[in-house]
Amino acid sequence: MKPLKCETLLTHPDPNAAIIWLHGLGASGHDFVPIVPELALPPEAKIRFIFPHAPQIPVTINGGAVMPAWYDLLDLSVERKIDYQQIQSSADSIRFMLQQEIEHGISSERIIVAGFSQGGAVAYEAALSFDQPLGGLMILSSYFPTRETVVVHPANRTLPISIYHGNQDCVVPVHLGQLAFEHLSNRGFKPEFHSYSAEHSVHPKEVKDISEWIQSRLL
Repeated sequence: MKPLKCETLLTHPDPNAAIIWLHGLGASGHDFVPIVPELALPPEAKIRFIFPHAPQIPVTINGGAVMPAWYDLLDLSVERKIDYQQIQSSADSIRFMLQQEIEHGISSERIIVAGFSQGGAVAYEAALSFDQPLGGLMILSSYFPTRETVVVHPANRTLPISIYHGNQDCVVPVHLGQLAFEHLSNRGFKPEFHSYSAEHSVHPKEVKDISEWIQSRLL
């Protein structure tokens, strides 16, 4: 498999943990790099942040324009019609990255997968199906399109999951985040759900909450 191009930021020259963070539709791996200093992590945090770039593909809802996307979005109906083969391909790429981090000496249980919007949809599929126990799954302003088809690997049946969503989000309505939370709860997970007075963006309080959750998982 051809590796995805990535932006990488280390909080310490000798990292013992990793966070793979996926951007949203039309953005790039540069999108969330500035959030790392805003997290104000303590000096003992030794984390390699990895921000992969999605491939450039035509996106149907945008008139077939070519842009960075993890999968094609066919319409914006409530359930979001998507290209399921492409979301699986993107999930494969993230699972490949997870394996690379493990081969670089990072324990699987010290790796978090994170994703915003479309990136979150891929993060759900990639993390839950990964064959080694992960440190956590962090979902921002997203939804779970493969909730009925994902094959949860036994290694991640107790995966810690934290979901963050703006309650004024008109791009990915908050009820889609709540639906994912309910589905996960019904499958035996114990996800957290945090909502904010925000649109399709990251609220300052959300940054603080994310930082605290990362520290609870990796420090």
